[in-house]
Amino acid sequence: MAWTATATLCCRLVRAPAVRRRAPHRTLCSAERSTDAVDREYADLNLRPLYPNRGHHLRIRQHVNPLSASFVEPTGPPDWKEVFEDPLLPLMVDIGCGSGRFLVWLAKNSRERRNYLGLEIRQKLVERTQFWVTELGLRNVYFMFANATVSFEQIVSSYPGPLLLVSILCPDPHFKKKHHKRRVLQTQLVDSITKNLCLGGRVLLQSDVLGVAADMRERFDGYSDVFEHVDCIDKNLRCDNEGWLLDNPIGIRTEREIHAELEGATIYRRMYQKIRDVPHQKTSAVQWISALPRPQAVMG
Repeated sequence: MAWTATATLCCRLVRAPAVRRRAPHRTLCSAERSTDAVDREYADLNLRPLYPNRGHHLRIRQHVNPLSASFVEPTGPPDWKEVFEDPLLPLMVDIGCGSGRFLVWLAKNSRERRNYLGLEIRQKLVERTQFWVTELGLRNVYFMFANATVSFEQIVSSYPGPLLLVSILCPDPHFKKKHHKRRVLQTQLVDSITKNLCLGGRVLLQSDVLGVAADMRERFDGYSDVFEHVDCIDKNLRCDNEGWLLDNPIGIRTEREIHAELEGATIYRRMYQKIRDVPHQKTSAVQWISALPRPQAVMG
């Protein structure tokens, strides 16, 4: 009996759940290095003191379901004369702009006279970034809380100036196949970009997830009668053997790009230039939403 009790105790000790340990030091160092790298990249913005009441870091959901009821209604355009000092300047739109530092930096430092519009589906990020814009006194950049997949056409088609550049940089990958319909770049958004982009305008696609980058590439490669990849136009823009741009053509990295490169990930980029206008049917937001599979009723 004594032996049995001892054996049982030993088994319990062996099977006892492991004590939760702190993350390895290298993980903490990697996170710290990543934050430091972002701060260095955007150091001249000096954003940390500009959000004293609610903190520099926000607790937000990293993944949002754009098909939920709260996001499927298109967002209307702003009063362009109110948000931009000169609403006739060429426009750059960053779809899924995240924290917004990337666009704020361009608005503050770019030598080219243009306006910048950021579309982001997470409202807290938009509120913080627009606060920064106001505090910095910038009148050439504006951020909107919107689901770009269903709102891009309504917003951008009303802009009085030319649409010069659209960027989709490291969008939410939605890895599961059944969730691919949640990805931001759907057919109707490609159609709207193609329609509204001015001749000579460009589209920059980027992801550190090859499957996502390849999906976006396939969608724009399908419009070879309208778009040409920039390496065919500008021989100074180098590509690898698979046709991915080797260098960042913008001159400033996004936060996700910084994090990914520190982790040793490859950044896959494609940039297209619009070479001609070709009329084609545009899929409307209503058509896209109505085409989604209906949830089945749960049987009691």
